[in-house]
Amino acid sequence: MRIISGIHKGKKIFPDSSFSARPTTDFAKENIFNVLGNLVDFEGLHVLDLFSGTGSIGYEFASRGADEVISVELNYKHYAFIKRCAEQLGFRCMKVYKNDAFAACKKLQGRKFDVVFADPPYNLDRINDVPDAIFDNDLLAEDGVAIVEHPASIKFEEHPHFVERRVYGSVNFSIFR
Repeated sequence: MRIISGIHKGKKIFPDSSFSARPTTDFAKENIFNVLGNLVDFEGLHVLDLFSGTGSIGYEFASRGADEVISVELNYKHYAFIKRCAEQLGFRCMKVYKNDAFAACKKLQGRKFDVVFADPPYNLDRINDVPDAIFDNDLLAEDGVAIVEHPASIKFEEHPHFVERRVYGSVNFSIFR
């Protein structure tokens, strides 16, 4: 796992071998960040990273100049890893919370984020509820974008805020506005 761009471009991150998170592949991450680059200016962004796992997405936003990155991860081991890496990389803009993503969305209700990125476990029972957790809690800024990573079997095309789906290998991203 590596940081694709920004001040820490090329920096490799090595999660513990017993890590149970499924990090977004570098190939998929590079492509979705290219898409994002056409939608937002990374400098000064306020980002919410739900189901943070290894923290890879949050580090990428921080490396590219985001003002604030809030990473939410329920698993203590993963939370501690993200917190430690953010400190080692000097990402003062990153705040890491150990919490359930759905509960965090309620706690953050009304806060405005330019980007909300969610990478829930593919076997999560409530995976179809992830976009609603973002929109029902009014988390997106006016021109904000939400991205949900999901398996090919999940279809969000009927969601009222759905814009498009991007597929990179086995990784699917649905984009909402």
